Amino acid sequence: MLTDLGVTQVTIPLPFRLNHVNCFLAEGARGWTIIDAGLNTTISRDCWQPIIEKHEITDIILTHYHPDHFGYSGKLQQLTNAEVWMTEVDAHNGLTFWEPDSLVEVDRNYQMCGLPSHLSTELTTDEKSFNAQVKPYPKVSHTLEEGMKILFGKYEYEILFTPGHSDGLITLYNKENSILFSTDHILPRISPNISYWFRGIRNPLQAFFMSLEKIKKLDVDFVIPSHGKPFKNATNRIEELLLHHQERIEEVYGYLKKPSTIFEVNSKLFKKLTIHETRFAIGETLAHLEYLYLSNQCNKELINGTWFYEAV
Repeated sequence: MLTDLGVTQVTIPLPFRLNHVNCFLAEGARGWTIIDAGLNTTISRDCWQPIIEKHEITDIILTHYHPDHFGYSGKLQQLTNAEVWMTEVDAHNGLTFWEPDSLVEVDRNYQMCGLPSHLSTELTTDEKSFNAQVKPYPKVSHTLEEGMKILFGKYEYEILFTPGHSDGLITLYNKENSILFSTDHILPRISPNISYWFRGIRNPLQAFFMSLEKIKKLDVDFVIPSHGKPFKNATNRIEELLLHHQERIEEVYGYLKKPSTIFEVNSKLFKKLTIHETRFAIGETLAHLEYLYLSNQCNKELINGTWFYEAV
């Protein structure tokens, strides 16, 4: 199917349990266009080097700012002189999140979650470790806007804002063939991580639900994700994701019969995680707690620098 679209998938290995990211290459309006870049590692370099030697890369589209999509883009831009495209909000996040002031805020936020001090330190250290894997930063040349049309391979795609997984996440939709490059918005086997860290979109889980409903209305036939293999019928997968998160919301609510910290709820939801996975788990726990709070299903109170949540 990708060949029929004039698109090449470039799968780059990642050093995590989610062990790859799918990037894409196709001819654009001015030359060759890349969608997403991988981490800034020697593995990414080795994947991209033979490709950029054979193709004149003029544009790099970054679907969001997370390191496995954003990290190698700055180096790719240096090697190709390509212009980089991102949404305004995720360009800002990508260029600031790993800076010292931001990481101080990250550490402060971990402490407000009720984590043991040693775990807070480990998580902040893990966050800092990505610094080298996202630099050099790209120079963002163009802002991706909702409804913008981009030629990618044989067809034109519309940029759709689908926030939730990140504040500025985009997907790319071709109505003619009912195709969606779903990026990290809709994945075939796992739910995208939906996290909140006391900044950005106030209710990312609600934003995710709204983005799912937005795509559901399109009744997309063929889905090309950034992790996993392409699959059919976006609507079926959207229904599964909505059900999964509704069950998770109910589970979280059940843990709030007494005032509980974010870490206490997280420890009941998730078991046997690496430090890297724990960071995502805590962010997702908080997103579900905030969803309950903002829908008036629980209260929260800051006590001695730690947030406690309790069901209404």
